[in-house]
Amino acid sequence: MSQKQPYIPGEFQWEFLLPKYWKIWIAITFLMLLAILPWAIQWRLAHGLATLCWHLLKSRRKTTLRNLELCFPEWSTAEVEAQAKQVFVDMMLGVFETLNAWYCPKWFKGRHSIEGLEHITQAKAQGKGILLLGTHSTLLDAGGYICAQYFDPDVVYRPQNNPMLDMLIYRCRATIYQQQIDHDDMRGLVRRLKDGGAIWYSPDQDFGLKQGVMAPFFGVPAATVTAHRRLLKISKAVAIPLYFYRYGDIRNPKYKVLIEPMVENMPSEDEVEDAIRVNKIIEAQLRIAPTQWMWFHRRFKTRPAGYEKIY
Repeated sequence: MSQKQPYIPGEFQWEFLLPKYWKIWIAITFLMLLAILPWAIQWRLAHGLATLCWHLLKSRRKTTLRNLELCFPEWSTAEVEAQAKQVFVDMMLGVFETLNAWYCPKWFKGRHSIEGLEHITQAKAQGKGILLLGTHSTLLDAGGYICAQYFDPDVVYRPQNNPMLDMLIYRCRATIYQQQIDHDDMRGLVRRLKDGGAIWYSPDQDFGLKQGVMAPFFGVPAATVTAHRRLLKISKAVAIPLYFYRYGDIRNPKYKVLIEPMVENMPSEDEVEDAIRVNKIIEAQLRIAPTQWMWFHRRFKTRPAGYEKIY
């Protein structure tokens, strides 16, 4: 009896035609149809879906409200709720924007701009690999597509549990990114950085203290990953902050990529100080468009002994 061949990212397998995958095929076909709808209709659908999710996803709603209360204490209760609802709207808009990036990229023509591209150009001229310190933006792959109009980005990704869904997403992303590197493939990440790649990496989520240290995030102690320090140290790459966001009239949106100067002395000898610096960079980015980040993630779930529970 022959053994099942290991799954290769992006590779089609005949078993994907079996009935158990038909629901996914139907869903993907439906999403492709949504991508060709006019933005005005997508905008209305996003708002309707956001309202539905706000009422149905109670845990995510509570997490979003709690995160915003902690990180923006200057906001009133009414402002926190209004901004939290906008997070859900931006998330749904981001889904449609990602579908547009995958299936109808011409929609973005004339809608985007970039600031600070010279920082990437200079690093590449020096033969340096680049770790682009970004965030888990609600724009999702739409942001990656916009970046790809100005330089060749790679991305760190987490494989989907469903192999067919992973294949479909991988293939869609292959039209945007030069390479997609598994988040567990440290050797691949280092190799790509040594080869001069520019990798979008988001050190803005809570993965516990086995992979990080406690450092303030908007003034609240948070588990902060430190893996990027090892990547930079081994590969001799440079860290450059990257942020992209939507602005202007939401019914006729524009998109901007903001690239900041290289982070000096990164990594230093102090991993906590490095974590603090990275968190401050992310904080400054998020203040530009506060609701375009995944606040429904439990950013403060790790609470060591002596720390008060957040959720």
